[in-house]
Amino acid sequence: MNALVKNLLENQTKDKIQKPNCQTRSGRSLLAFYLQTKFKQIINHDKKSEKQLIISYKKDFLDNFTDRLINYPENKILIALSGESASGKSTICKKISECIEKLNLPITIVSADNYFKDISHLIEKYGNFDLLRDAGYDLDSPDNFDLDLLKADIIQLQKGFDILSPEYLVNGTGKSKPKSIPVKSRKIIIVEGMCSIYDKVSDIFDIKVYIDLDNDERKKRFLNRAASRNQDELNALKHWDYIVYAGKKYLIPNKNKCDIVINGECDLDYFAHMVEYINLVTNNFYEE
Repeated sequence: MNALVKNLLENQTKDKIQKPNCQTRSGRSLLAFYLQTKFKQIINHDKKSEKQLIISYKKDFLDNFTDRLINYPENKILIALSGESASGKSTICKKISECIEKLNLPITIVSADNYFKDISHLIEKYGNFDLLRDAGYDLDSPDNFDLDLLKADIIQLQKGFDILSPEYLVNGTGKSKPKSIPVKSRKIIIVEGMCSIYDKVSDIFDIKVYIDLDNDERKKRFLNRAASRNQDELNALKHWDYIVYAGKKYLIPNKNKCDIVINGECDLDYFAHMVEYINLVTNNFYEE
């Protein structure tokens, strides 16, 4: 635990409140008021950082979220984490996974990319993925995800049931293996991937988060990633042109659906600190 978090913990411990009885509506209403107060505290804490994590948020999202907690307390909390390719979705989820391990957080992360439809027959027909793309195949189109299955699986998790998600193989074959990855239903379900804010599924989430990053930094990250995978530079540039096109067509128009926009350039250590801080201030209770 770093010195800053330790100091915050000591200060928070002094201000603990009795845990509301969430079995009653009045108890849940008290919890909602508490969370609204703490959200303001989190925003003010972030504003003191040199490079803030939270760029913007919708003014009504917290009211909507806490209303949901009051009226449907039995449902798990669903969070969509989206953004354009190379904006930092997977990297941030790795950091969240580290925090889950460290703090024993009740969080499950689902990769929405596993819901790509099987295109192995097209890969075989065209020879490889790059030739398929060059023939005009629009990989990131909503039609190429099994959004009906994704929504059905998320609803099962929301209700408290474990699932087996598909697994999309990232080995160039375009194959998808059905019911392959065991996924536990926990208190908070994070669904990471661009398609989490597509029309068919976006409405079921309690909180939608968009990772924002300018194109120059995304391009640098994308080309570095391609080089580390031994991808040809010319081909990587072709694919970069595609994902810029796909971002403009499918992601940016859906950005306005999102409740919170976060900074894709945020330092990962600071991001981990914010996860710890949010966990700390939103669970500052004692029980009799």
